[in-house]
Amino acid sequence: MALALHMYALNKSGKKALSVTIFALTFNLLLLHWSSIYVGALPWVILSLGLSLFYLPLILVKRWGIASYPLIFIVLEEVRNRFPFNGFGWARLAYSQSDAPYALLARYGGAVGLSAITLLIALVLLQISRHRYQILVLLPLTFLFIPVNVPSTGNTQVLLIQGNVPTLGLDFNSRATQVFKNHVEESKKALVQHPHVDFVLWPENAVDVDPFTNVQVKNVLDTFTKPLIVGAIVQKNAQVLNTSILWTKDVQIVYTKQHLTPFGEYIPWRPLARKISPFVDDVSDFTPGNVSKVFTVGAARIAPIICFELLDDQIVETAARNSNILAVQTNSATFGKSAESAQQLAITRIRAIEHSRNVLSVSTTGYSAVIDYRGKIEQVTKMAVATNIYAKVDLISQPSPWDRYGNWALVATLLWLFLIARRAYGYRR
Repeated sequence: MALALHMYALNKSGKKALSVTIFALTFNLLLLHWSSIYVGALPWVILSLGLSLFYLPLILVKRWGIASYPLIFIVLEEVRNRFPFNGFGWARLAYSQSDAPYALLARYGGAVGLSAITLLIALVLLQISRHRYQILVLLPLTFLFIPVNVPSTGNTQVLLIQGNVPTLGLDFNSRATQVFKNHVEESKKALVQHPHVDFVLWPENAVDVDPFTNVQVKNVLDTFTKPLIVGAIVQKNAQVLNTSILWTKDVQIVYTKQHLTPFGEYIPWRPLARKISPFVDDVSDFTPGNVSKVFTVGAARIAPIICFELLDDQIVETAARNSNILAVQTNSATFGKSAESAQQLAITRIRAIEHSRNVLSVSTTGYSAVIDYRGKIEQVTKMAVATNIYAKVDLISQPSPWDRYGNWALVATLLWLFLIARRAYGYRR
């Protein structure tokens, strides 16, 4: 409805640039307010302003007609997902649709297709009273009536550990060993109740000291008889790495985060950024990895996805293709009890649908959740508490239609939006 209202306002307005600017700023400022929780308003405002610039080409509807709005919007959205700094797709429309009755379309058209159908529904709401043909715009909804068989190849039993942190905020890891101890204690308590699990999953930054060089931490990890998948900070050849590690006493397999968070794990344009925020020099630049990994525990082939990587289409697609279950490890402590964690959970639900994978999402502070391949939340924790989830989760190897035919679906989506805009333009003339 909000999109339909903006289409209407934009269509009527004589000051289209102003209309687009107000819409984009309002949208981004409200959505991304969590980014200001501990670093102040200036970085939040700059981020929102920067993202709002990507909406300005919507003024082209003045020339091409309001039916071109969905096509322009989707192209701009795809640009934002890739540029700058390898993209920031947090504001993708699809991620707001996890509870929509048509969210399952993401398994066919991916997140881009789900964004597109959301825009087309708005277009129909705007124009259905004037142009009867517009109902044809919603033909992609017929995909919802196609049954999809998603067979499992077994199951795995897992414990998700949300150990909590001593304090929320930027200095959540000022007592890094305490964060580690919290996760150790919660794990041991949970293993008493569920001793037969296949593996235990910890979040990003649960081990915020290098377990390969800190003998005490290593010895504690070695006491676990069940495989652990832990989020840990590792120092290697003067490089700082954000990693996920499959840890057993005998073998440790390391995955290094590939898509780092700009201004969080590295600082682009550091001299300029230093003038904007006093917290810049508190951030040491991490080194990205360049190889995806899959951890094998029994029948489970687990693909780790570390926090911000959830926004990277290619990383998530590669993870889904090579695995039968996804493990999203994140840390929301730096955003307090803001909406950030709930928004990330919504993104995870869309990714689960898009790739037909059950997802284990675990955070230091919440929300941690088990999400099925239809995007349904099976279990979820509260925020800012130490707790755990036990789950018996099906393993799915079959790729989703999007993973099979994604390139074709993307082309089809853009072509469909173009034809709608073209037909409406011809109709108007």
